[in-house]
Amino acid sequence: MNGLVTTGILAVAGEAGTAPGMASGMAIVGAAIACGLIIIGAAYGIGSIGSKAVESIARQPEAGGRIFASMIIAAALVEGVTFFALLVCFLAVFWMH
Repeated sequence: MNGLVTTGILAVAGEAGTAPGMASGMAIVGAAIACGLIIIGAAYGIGSIGSKAVESIARQPEAGGRIFASMIIAAALVEGVTFFALLVCFLAVFWMH
């Protein structure tokens, strides 16, 4: 979610008091920064999910199947939100042109 807020702030900041070509350039820079933050956040989240799942399986090996299934579902949900956020950033850039 931080990436979406950053994109909006930087895109609006880029439009204020600059040349028309500069505004779209600032929007592209803002979207690039937002995409980077989105990817970093998703990588941290999925890494955390994986590490906690491995730790849980080490503590309770008999529950490994259920833990693994829950881990895959949670990682898929994180990826879905990540792809949606990236799509919003890309659409914001193409909408500016």
